[in-house]
Amino acid sequence: MIKAQDYAYRVLWSPRDGAYVGTVAEFPSLSCVEEDQGSAFFGIIDLVESVLEDMAATGEEAPIPFALRSYSGKFALRIPPEKHRQLAIEAAEQHVSINQLVVSRL
Repeated sequence: MIKAQDYAYRVLWSPRDGAYVGTVAEFPSLSCVEEDQGSAFFGIIDLVESVLEDMAATGEEAPIPFALRSYSGKFALRIPPEKHRQLAIEAAEQHVSINQLVVSRL
């Protein structure tokens, strides 16, 4: 069973709001604005708990938390041919693969 604590949370200061804003990656439309970080953090968790309860009551499926998803470690990336050439040259100069060069930049 998915719990609110399984999701990916972030709390940031918002100069515009003059407060801390708690968000959750798997529910991008949810946020909690509070005067201190701890309240924003626990506030967004409480909000997600409520949303999960509502979803369960209506038979909706909750999103799978990022921590519980599996990843292959691969993704396709399309770049302009000239950028590909530049990366190939730089990788060759550094005696590494293009993949190693790009990973080092990420």
